[in-house]
Amino acid sequence: MSDRTLSQPPETTPTAAGRILVLLLNVIILMALLYIFLFSIGLFGAAFKLVGKEFSKHLIATTSDPVIGLMIGLLATSLIQSSSSTTSIVVGMVSGGALTVTGAIPIIMGANMGTTVTNTLVAMTSMNRRTEFQRAFAGATMHDFFNLMAILIFFPLEQATHYLQRTATWLSLHLVGAEGTKFPNPIKAIVKPAVHEVQTLLTGELGLAKGAATAIMVVIALAGIFFALTLLTKLLKRLVLDKASGSFTQRLNSSGLMAMFMGLLITVGVQSSSITTSLMVPLIGAGIVPLEAAFAATLGANIGTTVTALLASITGSPQAVTVALVHLLFNISGILVIYPLGALRRIPIRLAKALARRTAEKRAFAFLYMVGVFFIMPLIFVMIDKLLRA
Repeated sequence: MSDRTLSQPPETTPTAAGRILVLLLNVIILMALLYIFLFSIGLFGAAFKLVGKEFSKHLIATTSDPVIGLMIGLLATSLIQSSSSTTSIVVGMVSGGALTVTGAIPIIMGANMGTTVTNTLVAMTSMNRRTEFQRAFAGATMHDFFNLMAILIFFPLEQATHYLQRTATWLSLHLVGAEGTKFPNPIKAIVKPAVHEVQTLLTGELGLAKGAATAIMVVIALAGIFFALTLLTKLLKRLVLDKASGSFTQRLNSSGLMAMFMGLLITVGVQSSSITTSLMVPLIGAGIVPLEAAFAATLGANIGTTVTALLASITGSPQAVTVALVHLLFNISGILVIYPLGALRRIPIRLAKALARRTAEKRAFAFLYMVGVFFIMPLIFVMIDKLLRA
């Protein structure tokens, strides 16, 4: 062997170092894109809260009819982009005597449906890529269909028996007075300052009216969501799908309970089911996460968002704890009835796939679906109720 051969460095060294450098660069880019996405989601919610929170409070206080209450919960949550905010408003009104627990329950059910509008919005950012959009839209709307099924089953059952109210009331008697627990919210801590700065700049320093500031915040948020998800999907495909799709998806598919637990755990950590499910949508669209596993994780996220609300309410009034427990029991009941039975479990997924095929053919239908289901339909119900009571 010649001296020249011995003096040469191993050929694998630069390659290994290059791979590590590329991996670190990809991780930094991934973190930056995730921050832009989460900031945009936060800004979008803040924009709607700027003009929608007071309107939502007024809506919630205006009716005692259960069906209209259901529609108000859907509309109010769609407007302020947060079931937790709607639940907080309801809890406050129940505690103050402005709303009964019986009247609050349909609103909570509607809020559970309304929070999924964020998923649909996120799915629409991939409209220019048909196959990806079809998968993403199915992943977003299967949550809608599950919540709709749960409402169709438990809304009439609750009106007939009041089992949610009675069970929650009994449990609340054993929880009130216990030491409340608050989890740190890392997402809010990271994102909220930037969102607050943008809002302050528009409404304070620039002195814009609420309507103008809201419009600008929505445009910035939508641009951020579209930009982040477009690049995020490509990056995740390269990092995950191409290298670990087989084992990754097989592990997720092997245990629905594990996927459900992960959805619950992540949601408790970030204190937002919208963040958990919205991050799931582009992964479904990219083919990284299969629809069935994502469905289980979504159900876990449904429970996770109610657990944090419940823990926060424990030191409050019995009525506040009862309302939080109703939200938890409603989601658990839906899972226990629908998920264990394969025939029922497949219904939301099949309906979501059918709707996604339709929207992939006529993509404007996705916008009509989102606006019609989450805004126009409940608004029509509320307006008719107002006219009848005028």
